[in-house]
Amino acid sequence: MNPPAWVSQPFPPEGASAAEGIRNQLGKPELDHLTILVRESVQNSWDARRSDDASVDYRIDLRTVSAADAPAWRDNLLRRAPAKQVLPLRDSLQQPTIRVLSISDRGTRGLGGPTRADAVTESRRDFVAFLRNIGEPRDQELGGGTYGFGKGILYLVSKSGTILVHTRCQYEGRYETRLMGAALWKSYDAKESDRERRYTGRHWWGDTSGDVIEPLLGAEADAMARKLGLRPFEATETGTTIVILDPDLEGAEPANVARYLAETITCQLWPKMMPHRSGVVPMRFSVTCDGIEYKVPEPAEMKSLRLFVSAYRKMVGSEAQELHCRRPKKLLGRFALHQSMAQRFEPTDAERMAGFENGMVHHVCLMRPAELVVTYWPGPKPASEYSAYAGVFRADPAMDEVYAAAEPPTHDNWNYQSLDYPDYSFVKMTFVRMREAVEEMFGPRGSSGVEVARVSLGAASERLSPLVGGAWGIGAATDYGKPGDTAPPARPTPARRPSGRRQEVEELEPPDTASVGGRKPGDSAGHARDTDPSDLDPFAEPAKLVKQRRRRPKIEYIGEPEPEELWGNAVVVQRFRVPVGIPQRVTVDLAVALNSDGGLEMDPPAGAEMPGLVGWQDPHGEIHQVPSYVIEGGDGQIWKAVVKPAADTMTDIVLYTEAVG
Repeated sequence: MNPPAWVSQPFPPEGASAAEGIRNQLGKPELDHLTILVRESVQNSWDARRSDDASVDYRIDLRTVSAADAPAWRDNLLRRAPAKQVLPLRDSLQQPTIRVLSISDRGTRGLGGPTRADAVTESRRDFVAFLRNIGEPRDQELGGGTYGFGKGILYLVSKSGTILVHTRCQYEGRYETRLMGAALWKSYDAKESDRERRYTGRHWWGDTSGDVIEPLLGAEADAMARKLGLRPFEATETGTTIVILDPDLEGAEPANVARYLAETITCQLWPKMMPHRSGVVPMRFSVTCDGIEYKVPEPAEMKSLRLFVSAYRKMVGSEAQELHCRRPKKLLGRFALHQSMAQRFEPTDAERMAGFENGMVHHVCLMRPAELVVTYWPGPKPASEYSAYAGVFRADPAMDEVYAAAEPPTHDNWNYQSLDYPDYSFVKMTFVRMREAVEEMFGPRGSSGVEVARVSLGAASERLSPLVGGAWGIGAATDYGKPGDTAPPARPTPARRPSGRRQEVEELEPPDTASVGGRKPGDSAGHARDTDPSDLDPFAEPAKLVKQRRRRPKIEYIGEPEPEELWGNAVVVQRFRVPVGIPQRVTVDLAVALNSDGGLEMDPPAGAEMPGLVGWQDPHGEIHQVPSYVIEGGDGQIWKAVVKPAADTMTDIVLYTEAVG
């Protein structure tokens, strides 16, 4: 065999694809090149998996070629390399340091099949489809790819348009290692012998001993891989490593790029990190830079993805709903929504690229059956900044070809406008049905239909510091409905707007000066606006009065209001019970002490911040984001009123209850 060298492709008389056309197949996508690189390479790895019952290992290594290996790169890859004006490979290899970005997978079948494009075979043609042909239809049912245009990103990320492909596969009953280089730049004219000739701008590096350039095979491939310092294969291990020479990092520090790649993997590929019912995780990911590993975050660790994880579990479980097109009738896929309280967050660069640039989640993750993220479709925004939702839609397997046809080469959208009827209707109605589901949850235009009273956000939420003991003062809940009260207080609460009734209550039972806000831990509050105060005998014996009040709605405070942390943000919670076994609607009034004398303010002065109700946390930990909530009392369970405090103030919490029905 001759030493490996470069061969450039001339245009045949009948014509061929020019390099520029292949490089431009991706168009001008909204995603950056590194994000597309991750999405496309993972898609290739997933489609090449050996088994549905085993994990695929996917790894990105960004490294500087060692001083010991650099001479082998220059000696072998510069042999008969095209001129600089034709391909900038020489510039990349003659730099003081050579940097490469390697993408490798294991647990895949590698690039097998024949190595020549004109070979006829009934087996798979992975090697030819990846390294030689462009636009060949996929042969993977329910795979992520379509026509293979996305692999052009590998060349676009390289400053010299050059990659090395190191793969191990099973072919004709034996394991075989293959190593080949490829470059894609631009077409050109060159003088050959006594005439000018046109070249496509495509180049290959490998074994030039035959009539067509071939990859290095077997022992020769293994030996060259060792010289170049490439990751070796075990004896029966199969998979592929793609080495991108001189990656374009756009001026960023390699360590920051590695961190961005790790977060991008999670943002774009988190469904592949969710374990199946069997416990198998579909794909395992890792990222390193010069030998240092950068952790790929778990989906639930990223603020943008927590709700999607919950929605996904519903979608694959019994809580999913099916979306249908009615005319013509067709099952479109499975769908689930999860709604909860969520604080606005500061997105990372990877989260911004995924579509969460405003730090809020009101999106649906679109997927085909392969469960690779297509995009995050922004649905209607909820009325409250505290409210967030995430959805997951997975196309039905019978509809996979329809949704695949709606995707651009980067697989990052569903463009139903490009389809013919009835496929046009199927994809369009997917978005209609998703919007209907969101509006069913929140009401028209994303509104819950209930205005959340006095929820103050804006500057207050931005300036709230992380939860630190002593960062703010916390007032106690105010006590009403104790024995001796002549009547339940009328709203607005008399504690904040003095009246004769409040004075009468204080005369009957003055507040305990040992507790802030006039309440001792364990005291109870009650308010029954559906009962006439005259029904209670103001001259009754205390025991009789207590008996009468027990028949009415009632709240029992559990301890003092306490600071807690919710999703990294400071909140104040008041625990309480509803002891009377009837349906009761619970509401809250909030106030702050703005000065040292402890005076309470319901209407803040200009520019002052006010606390806001986050929601009602039930005994199971779920937040119900409504201004009032109906509770079936009498079971002794503890609830929480969750409040966002105003900065540098004391928060006063007053709970009310009224009978329902």
